[in-house]
Amino acid sequence: MSSKLFTIQVSLLLSLLMSCKYIGEEERLIYVKPDPAKRVVLLEDFTGQRCVNCPLGTEVIEELQKTYGDTAFIAVGIHGGPLGFAGNAKFVGLATKAGDDYFTHWGLEYQPVGLVNRHGAVKYTDWSAKVREEMAKAAPLQLFVDATLNDGQIFINVSSHGTDGQVEGKLQVWLVEDSITAMQMMPDGKVNIEYVHNHVLRAVVNGLWGDDFTVNEGEWKDTPFTYELKDEWETDNLGIVAFVYNNEGVLQAAKGKLRVKNEE
Repeated sequence: MSSKLFTIQVSLLLSLLMSCKYIGEEERLIYVKPDPAKRVVLLEDFTGQRCVNCPLGTEVIEELQKTYGDTAFIAVGIHGGPLGFAGNAKFVGLATKAGDDYFTHWGLEYQPVGLVNRHGAVKYTDWSAKVREEMAKAAPLQLFVDATLNDGQIFINVSSHGTDGQVEGKLQVWLVEDSITAMQMMPDGKVNIEYVHNHVLRAVVNGLWGDDFTVNEGEWKDTPFTYELKDEWETDNLGIVAFVYNNEGVLQAAKGKLRVKNEE
C-alpha cells in the first residue's frame, strides 16, 4: 500500500471519529407508552337486611358476575341507611357506621340503589346497562391487590401502574366478606334467617374517603396497609377491594382474596 493511500485512509477515519457526537443514555432510549388498561367496574350496592327488594338487586349482581367474572366486575354490599340492620341478641346485623355515613353523604333516598363507578345513583333494574357502558371505557392505570394474614394482622399491598398521563385522586381500601348467613327480608315479605350475604363491606381500612394518591404514566408504585383481624370474621371468606377515584368517578378498581401466611 502506498504511503499516500494510507494517509488518505487514516484521514478519513479520523474525520469520522471526530464527527461522532456523544449521545446520552436518556437520548438513546425510545419511550414506549404502556398498553391501555381495561377498566374494572365497581358497583357499590347500598342494601339492607330489612329491605324487601334488595334480594332482587343481588340477583342482578349474580348475573353480572356470571357475565364478566368477579374481578372485572366488583360488587360491594354496603349495609346501612334506613333499612339497614345493626343486629340484636337474636339476629346478626351487617349494617356499619361507614355504611350509614356513605348513604347519607351520597344523599340516597331508597334501597336497593347502586353507584356504578360513582356516576350517580342507579336503580338496580338499570345496573346492567350502566355496567356495560363503563366496561367499554379504558382506564388510566392498573391496580393489583395482595393481602396476607399473619398472627392476627392483615398485611395489604396495593400495586399501581400508570398507563395514561398523571392520575391524581384518592386510593380507597375496603375489607369485604362472603358467605355470611344472616337474616334477610324477602320480596314476599317473609324473613329468611338462612339467607347468604356476599361481598359485604366489613371494614374501611384507610379512612372513610381513603388517602391522597398520585401515579404517573409508566410508573409502578406499592402502597402498603395493615389492619387487625376481628374475631367475628371468617378468614377463608375475606377479601380486599381497592379503588382509585376522583371527581370524575372511580378510575380503576381491583379485588384480592386474603391469603393465610404459609398457605400454598
